[in-house]
Amino acid sequence: MSVSNPTLITFVIYIAAMVLIGFMAYRSTNNLSDYILGGRSLGSVVTALSAGASDMSGWLLMGLPGAIYMSGLSESWIAIGLIVGAYLNWLFVAGRLRVQTEHNGDALTLPDYFSSRFEDKSGLLRIISAVVILVFFTIYCASGIVAGARLFESTFGMSYEAALWAGAAATIAYTFVGGFLAVSWTDTVQATLMIFALILTPIIVLLATGGIDTTFLAIEAKNPDNFNMLKNTSFIGIISLMGWGLGYFGQPHILARFMAADSVKSIAKARRISMTWMILCLGGTVAVGFFGIAYFSAHPEVAGPVTENHERVFIELAKLLFNPWIAGVLLSAILAAVMSTLSCQLLVCSSALTEDFYKTFLRKNASQVELVWVGRLMVLLVALIAIAMAANPENRVLGLVSYAWAGFGAAFGPVVLISVMWKGMTRNGALAGILVGAITVIVWKHFSLLGLYEIIPGFIFASLAIYCVSKLGAPTAGMVERFDAAEADYNLNK
Repeated sequence: MSVSNPTLITFVIYIAAMVLIGFMAYRSTNNLSDYILGGRSLGSVVTALSAGASDMSGWLLMGLPGAIYMSGLSESWIAIGLIVGAYLNWLFVAGRLRVQTEHNGDALTLPDYFSSRFEDKSGLLRIISAVVILVFFTIYCASGIVAGARLFESTFGMSYEAALWAGAAATIAYTFVGGFLAVSWTDTVQATLMIFALILTPIIVLLATGGIDTTFLAIEAKNPDNFNMLKNTSFIGIISLMGWGLGYFGQPHILARFMAADSVKSIAKARRISMTWMILCLGGTVAVGFFGIAYFSAHPEVAGPVTENHERVFIELAKLLFNPWIAGVLLSAILAAVMSTLSCQLLVCSSALTEDFYKTFLRKNASQVELVWVGRLMVLLVALIAIAMAANPENRVLGLVSYAWAGFGAAFGPVVLISVMWKGMTRNGALAGILVGAITVIVWKHFSLLGLYEIIPGFIFASLAIYCVSKLGAPTAGMVERFDAAEADYNLNK
């Protein structure tokens, strides 16, 4: 690993730029609200791109292209489901959650919002939702660290153990220093880098394989079923892949971007920007995996690393087809995807530990400076636990992500969606929804029931639990009054 290596130099420049942004954000971080939610100051462009970048982790450039490379277009149902789910989340949840969190105690975290929205004096709702965040996000953080380790391992020939620490170090650094603003500003840069890589790479692969007709013929010669979107699928299989879209309603790191928008008016513009970015990125990642089939069929002598681990398809194409300097930029896009998601996941875990445990139960009168530093220490703690979980080199990125995504989607998705849409929801209904959703995912995953992705039964059962239990009681007058005021504010400003 020579210092003159152009890819290494590109990586170092990129990482240095992200850390510099972290130090710039440090100067704008004066209190816990700034560190956790950026003082609710994000404009539409930063809201849109940071929401997209924090969503699309390492699986966008590793897990999904690998799945398409192995199975063809039948794996693209997941992309369709994600596009539909993300759009509905922007449409129904984004603006309403922005005003509801403000009207309910100016909540900084989801547990904080749930506690205020449902007047939970016992603290039980806050504790359980914070525990769900910590459990599933630590798994999610581990997936990001695995993706980063794979990148450093295959790019620089590092051992997996050394790559594990190298991939995580820069993200921890700027998240620790700059908090939410650093995460959001770097996400905007990273989103731009990701879309550049995912538009350019499939075009160059297409040219390298002789154009679209030759490429399609090569893919068909490899296996005609690569074009069949129903290949080796069933109704349950397609529903499972589409079901990924349900997860959007409950992802704390994405919902935090809605809560941090400077106003409801910014949401509509942010939705258009974010959805355009997302469609282009997902289309590009499907194309990378699909066209990769043709390229490696024509060049079996260089297909070894991809045969060994199909999640390396984007990495190997970038290294083989581009000048080392350009390859460094493209591979930095994977690092961008990993860092953008990992950073906001670390921050959400830190927020849960600081706001929902430390401040609420241990140090109610802690100063803002103390809380910010506790938040920074919690970033380090969660990162170290996630690194330990990621230590197994047999981990697969998409598998880790799918479990965590389902956990949040089922535990929080119905609670968030129904809480901003229905004023009849109660505290016990919210509690039942979180518990039923989380338990269903864990049990369903353990027993692999019906081959159905666990988020679907989790989401359905949680929604039913919320409705049935809420109907057994009634919201207080204060809950109804705040809901109506927030809804009026939303309708006035949307």
